[in-house]
Amino acid sequence: MADPTNLPQHISQMDGDAFFSFDCHPQVKCFTECCRLLELALTPYDVLRLRKATGLSSEELLAEYILIEQVPGEPFPRLYLTMVDDGRASCVFVGKNGCSVYAHRPGACRVYPLGRAVTRTDTGPEEQFVLMREDHCLGFLEATNQTPGRYSFEQELTPYNRSNDAVMDILQHDAIRNGFIPSQQDVALFILALYNLDTFRKLLFEDRLESIVLSTLEKEQLHDDDQLLNFGITMLHRLVFSQFSGNIIP
Repeated sequence: MADPTNLPQHISQMDGDAFFSFDCHPQVKCFTECCRLLELALTPYDVLRLRKATGLSSEELLAEYILIEQVPGEPFPRLYLTMVDDGRASCVFVGKNGCSVYAHRPGACRVYPLGRAVTRTDTGPEEQFVLMREDHCLGFLEATNQTPGRYSFEQELTPYNRSNDAVMDILQHDAIRNGFIPSQQDVALFILALYNLDTFRKLLFEDRLESIVLSTLEKEQLHDDDQLLNFGITMLHRLVFSQFSGNIIP
């Protein structure tokens, strides 16, 4: 767990059952301020849900609303939601009445003002929370008592966390921690299998992905987006790290 003395002044660690007062609704004067001046990184499950919200294909969504950034030295790219060039870097989905994709909003929007981090341990994922008290947020003046655990449940974060934790097993793999840099082919597969689900499904169904042959029954199960993403995570883990015996770089 992070050293509390190293955290910024407005961020504090929280136990899962610790209480804090917070609520967000249109009557709070700062409503939608947290939807501006932000960098919103998107997880694969975020993109899956935004496809449902917009009705766009994964390829259309990637082209219209998502920026892909590969930082030199980092193993995999980061994907961000594009922002409106309005001088305030506002989210493309926010309007005067709030979020137009609210039912399918990204996990980072749901969890705010909390932050959630997960660390791989020998016994499984270890969950940690922090509370961010930013000056612009007046939601802390509301009288609604919350705990990180209860708030996460009410914000319907369970499927987001489950999927993100599975992806974490790739991003925090022992090989990655020991300096392994995936190939360009691995990176392309990362984007395809985790973020471009429609194209991934098409290639799978047409048997056009090398070393992956599925039966008719297996293909039928992958009509479901959640099942397809789970399959993509498992397949990516196997193909990228198959060269490492015991999941550790020699």
